[in-house]
This record gives sequence, C-alpha cells and structure tokens, in this order.
Amino acid sequence: MKQSLLASGCLAVLACALLAAPRAFSQEEAKEDSGFKEMELFTEVLETIRQGYVDSDKVTYEKLINSALEGMLASLDPHSQFMQPKVFDQLKRHTDSTYEGIGVTISTKNDALTIVTAREDGPAARAGVLPGDQILKINDQLTEDIGMEEAVNMLRGKPGESLKLTVRRPATQKLHEFEMKREVIKQSSVEDIRILDPRLTAPYRMGYARILQFSEPTAEELADALDKLEQEGMDAFVLDMRNNPGGLLGSAIDVCGEFVKAGTVVLTTEGKPGSGEIKVYRTSAEKKRRERDYPLAVLVNHSSASGAEVVSGALQDLKRCIVVGETTFGKGSVQSIIPIGEGKAIRMTTAKYYTPSHRTIHENGVIPNIVATLTPAQEQQLARWFSRDTLSPEEREQAESFVDPQLTRAVDAMKGALVYAKTLAKDQPAAAEAKPADKPADKPADKPAAAGDEAPKPDAPKPEAPEAPEAPEKPAAPAPSTPE
Repeated sequence: MKQSLLASGCLAVLACALLAAPRAFSQEEAKEDSGFKEMELFTEVLETIRQGYVDSDKVTYEKLINSALEGMLASLDPHSQFMQPKVFDQLKRHTDSTYEGIGVTISTKNDALTIVTAREDGPAARAGVLPGDQILKINDQLTEDIGMEEAVNMLRGKPGESLKLTVRRPATQKLHEFEMKREVIKQSSVEDIRILDPRLTAPYRMGYARILQFSEPTAEELADALDKLEQEGMDAFVLDMRNNPGGLLGSAIDVCGEFVKAGTVVLTTEGKPGSGEIKVYRTSAEKKRRERDYPLAVLVNHSSASGAEVVSGALQDLKRCIVVGETTFGKGSVQSIIPIGEGKAIRMTTAKYYTPSHRTIHENGVIPNIVATLTPAQEQQLARWFSRDTLSPEEREQAESFVDPQLTRAVDAMKGALVYAKTLAKDQPAAAEAKPADKPADKPADKPAAAGDEAPKPDAPKPEAPEAPEAPEKPAAPAPSTPE
C-alpha cells in the first residue's frame, strides 16, 4: 500500500511538471508529446525494479532516479550531463591557473573518449600520447563503462601518483599502453613567438606564434607578440592554433579583434528554434590596440576546437585570413549549468555557434581553404617539435630537423598574398589615372563581399560595422572540454 501511494505520488509530481511543459511547445506539439503515458510507464518500471531486483541496496529511489537522469542527459549529446554534488563542486572550483593531472584535454567524439590536446610539456605527451588518441582504459577501468566527469576525476590526482592509459590510435588502429605520473600543470597561452627561418620565407619576413588555449590574458599576450614581431619587420603572420581545445569565449572574440575592425560581428549563438535566444558578439574597440592589415594565415587541425574554431571560422568568413591544415574538431555549442538543488546540477546544450556567414561549427568544424594533412609519423614529429624545450640536446637537434608540411603550405600562401598585394598596389594608381573622374562606380561602395572560401585580399577595404558593447567575458558554459 505504501509503495502504491509513493508511486502515485511520483506520478503526480511528474504530471505537475508536465503541465508546465507546453509553454515551450505549440498546442499541437503538446498533444503529440504530452508525456503522461510515458511517465506512467516510467513509474511502473521504477516500482517493478524496486520490488523484484535481487540486491535491495542498489534500488533506492535516489540511485534509480539519479541513474535515470544520467541516462537522460547523456542521450542528448556528449556534452550534456547530470552532475552529482562532487562533480559540480569540482567544476565550480576549476578556475585556477594550475591543476594536478597529466596535461591532456578530453572530449567525446564518435562515441569514444578522445584526447583533444596533449600539452607538450605534460606527462602524457612525454609518455607518447598524441591528440586524437581514443582512451580505452584508465588504469584497469574501461572508459565505455564510465561518464565524462568520472573519467576526468580518474585522470586527476595528487602529483607523483602513477597512472596507466590504454589508447587506440585511429590513424593506425593500433593499441598503445602508456605509464606516467601526475604533475602540477601550469596553463600557458601564447608561446613560440618568433620570426620564421628566412630560408623558408625569403624574400619576406614572416612572424609566427602559437595559441595553446584561450584564457583571460591570451588577447593581450598576442597583442604584445604582434607588436614585437612588427618591430622586427614582419611582412605577414602565421597564427598556429593546432591542438588548441578552446577556452574562454570572450578571449577568442578579443583575438579576432586584433585582425578586424572594432565593432565587427564575429559570432552569433542561437538557442532552440523559436526561442528567440540569439546573442551577437562583436569585437571591442577598447581592447584593440591598432589596425593590423598584413596577410594572415591560420593553422588548424583535427584537434582545434571551440574557441579555435570561432577564431578561424570568423576570420575565414570575413576574408581576413587563409586557413591551412585539416578540418577542425567540430565543437561549437554552448552548455549552460543549471543547479537543481541538493548540490546537484545539469549541464545542457542550450545554443550553437554560428560564424558571420551563418555556418554552424558544431559537428561540422571549419574546413580549411588549403587542405594539408600529416601522416601519423609526421604528427609524432610535430609533437616532438612542440616539446623540443623539454628534450635533451641530442633529441632536440633531431626534433629541429623536422620540416612541417602544414607550416610550409601556410608560408607559401602568405608569399602569394604578398605578391598579390604588391601587384594590386601597382595597378591601382594606373587604373585611377585611366578612369574618368565623373564615372560612377560599377558597384555600390558599401556592398558587402559574398561569404565563401576564396583567398583573402590583404589590401582590399573591409566594411566597417558600428561599434557595439564589448562581448561577454565568458560564454554561458565552461570550456568545451576539460583539461586533466
């Protein structure tokens, strides 16, 4: 009798919740998806399990409902999740510039727990882990049996503690087992700032810098790097965002602002169709130091995600850069954290990113203008090149012999852009002399360029958008994937 009353109570509570649900749906949709029949089925199954399952300690209402909520959120997409108090508390605390782990960023792709990035100075990279590796086991625990946040907790730990990873490398379909020890990982942002080797770039001087992730000081650090390279006579710039997992959205917007006019729309986020939830992100006039109109190439690969995709997609749409490399990861959505009481919360995808031409990044990625891929052997060599400062002198000398095919393609593209700009500058005065002064323009001066993937014209004027308030410092959710 007591169980029957409790079951009826559960059904009544769920029914009350359903009465409010039609506000988000049309009347026709509400009739088709009223949910009363399904909730009755849910309650019946819940009570059947409680009455008949052999281990009574596994079928408390709390455990069964929590398991149902976990499955409910996990079925939506890899980034939505029901969070228990411990996980939610850890997420709230994860704002420091250092953390204890093995130096990887993970996400779910193709139903597999995947290494998005492996910091070159971290334990995982030194052990041989590469971006794109799929984690099959953490120590002896199969990852297919655990959720994302549980995997995150297992990867973190006290410095000095040992950890074993079993991974599958998709490029070769081989299994690898790596052992490492956890360390205190410092999160850096802009690195490897330099003028590229003249033997590669002659007759021009080309600057280069890598953004490892987007944190609060990233845009300022990049501006400092650009100022330094400009003083050294830089003619063009290569921005490397390979293996960049993203980070703070506001920082990514500010990085875009270094290369386009203040007030330019670089991103919109759109919620559920019909919800009217649309946010427009513009570059800030306050954070922009000066105009930078030299040619720009952006390097990306399969592990460039979220913020890196925002920057590359926006600058590509605005004809401000040539994107070189591989199609990016395809993580372009916003997760909102919604507390639900008792220290628990749900993380749910509430919006998607759209580039200026309204391309959706999510599950599509950014397709480069110039496709340049690396073999598995070249990816390993690139990882060693990135980590050359941690190698012995002999190993460093060997790593420095690597010729980066993707960087070479980017340099070639910049040479072409510089030649085009020089030719255009010569032709413009002659065209102005030959053209009658009173002849009207062939096209309206304010007509925007069509969006597409053609190579940028560095000296071509860009339409100036009106100034708008600065973009928010953070998106509605944390970074798309979690550093360990």
